[in-house]
Amino acid sequence: MSDNVAHALSGAGGGIISMAVTYPLITVGTRLQVQRNNKDSTAYTGNMDALRKILSQEGVAGLFSGLESAIFGAAVTNGVYYYFFEAVKGAFERASKRKTMSTVESMVSGAVAGAMTCIITNPIWVVNTRLTVKQKKQAQAEDKPEKSQTTMQAFAEIINEDGVLSLWQGLIPALILVINPIIQYTAFEQLKNRVERVRKLGSLDFFVLGAISKLCATSITYPYILIKSRMQLKQSKNENERYSSLIDGLRKVIASEGIAGLYKGIESKLLQSVLTASFLFMSKEALFSYAVKLLVVLGARKSLARSK
Repeated sequence: MSDNVAHALSGAGGGIISMAVTYPLITVGTRLQVQRNNKDSTAYTGNMDALRKILSQEGVAGLFSGLESAIFGAAVTNGVYYYFFEAVKGAFERASKRKTMSTVESMVSGAVAGAMTCIITNPIWVVNTRLTVKQKKQAQAEDKPEKSQTTMQAFAEIINEDGVLSLWQGLIPALILVINPIIQYTAFEQLKNRVERVRKLGSLDFFVLGAISKLCATSITYPYILIKSRMQLKQSKNENERYSSLIDGLRKVIASEGIAGLYKGIESKLLQSVLTASFLFMSKEALFSYAVKLLVVLGARKSLARSK
């Protein structure tokens, strides 16, 4: 068996670790992204205000609402992404007889892996976005909120109320956002190749390179991330709040909230994205050898030699 499965397993493990560590930042960022009425008395005025209100109204558990689906989503997303990325990367390396990819090859690998990941995992993130926001609505509506909804209950509710296709709401922005991991992994691969020419990479190197590459990607694509989050929510019957497409969403946000509205919650998103990517790359590399050993024990792999 090729190293694709080992990369997928270690990527899934790294995704779980990075998601668990940074999830409170995801909660704060997501709620700020989907907030449209800044004048409401319950509206968050910024990251620290959101953090304070979530803790006071929902307790620490509020910062982890939807964590179950997020952990599952992170594992599947990173597992699928690394599997396809390494598969395409391996094909390029075999065809070119080189051990490193060019910039264009890195971008193509990222595009294929990103598109497959979006299509397969979009339902998970639709459920997660709704769970993250629903907790806030329950806390504001009732003195004693109902028991938090489970991932499977939310999944069933979405299908019953909005139909199966609603699980792929926001897919078009998500596919456009494939450019995010393309930028991220292209920057990472090229920076890694440069450093490897000088010395062997360590865990800290993967942490720093992951941070730099994700900072570049998220800064460039944030408006699309915001629109995708809003489209994954249950769409409003109010025409002014209903987005029929990515362009329609961008136009309506600018008209009602100004250019600044496209960057609502970007501070927590940048911090979360950078930390997530850093922990992901670092833990993924650390887990790779264990994933290989597991496959050997299971008889799915004959050699511990790592493919380059």
